[in-house]
Amino acid sequence: MAVLPNDVIAWIRAFSESIHENKDYLTQLDSAIGDGDHGTNMDRGFQAVLLKLPDLADKDSSAILKAVGMTLVSTVGGASGPLYGTFFLQLGAATAGKAQLSLADWSAGLQAAVDGVIMRGKAGPGDKTMLDTLLPALAALKEASAAGTGLAEALRLSAEAGERGMLATVPLVARKGRASYLGERSAGHQDPGATSSELLLKAAATVWAQG
Repeated sequence: MAVLPNDVIAWIRAFSESIHENKDYLTQLDSAIGDGDHGTNMDRGFQAVLLKLPDLADKDSSAILKAVGMTLVSTVGGASGPLYGTFFLQLGAATAGKAQLSLADWSAGLQAAVDGVIMRGKAGPGDKTMLDTLLPALAALKEASAAGTGLAEALRLSAEAGERGMLATVPLVARKGRASYLGERSAGHQDPGATSSELLLKAAATVWAQG
């Protein structure tokens, strides 16, 4: 199985819908340790992305992903815009020239996207950010790829690892972003960025497993 441009659009659409459905939940999480706008900001950005998708129907995967990234940078406020914008821009750059994406292509793309987020946010594992979801998901994806696992199963394992990483942010003390201002009081709360990242991984695993 390989991922075609229409599969990428289906993933983006599913993720956008998941963000919209979980907007209030993400805002609730962010209200506890942040500015309380993660859900609202993400939903605004991905509603704008949905409006652009019809114009991207004849584009390749790289162009689609780059367009998503640019839209997020221009429409999402706070830290989420630059971070998610960078994620999609780097994912698009890494998949340039690919008519379809194999598991190896997706792994390389996700690596580039995560590296971009690390550079942009200057964060690392255990800082209570979206990286606490993305890094274990990437590691699981690479392990599955090395073992010769099929794409659908590799995506499932990656999403499950990301979910565990997300849940593991609850006891952490935030070291980056607005939540870091709370110090020890940030412990006991699930990170909203890690949560939206988990929705992203779950959307890919769900949609592409149906391909």
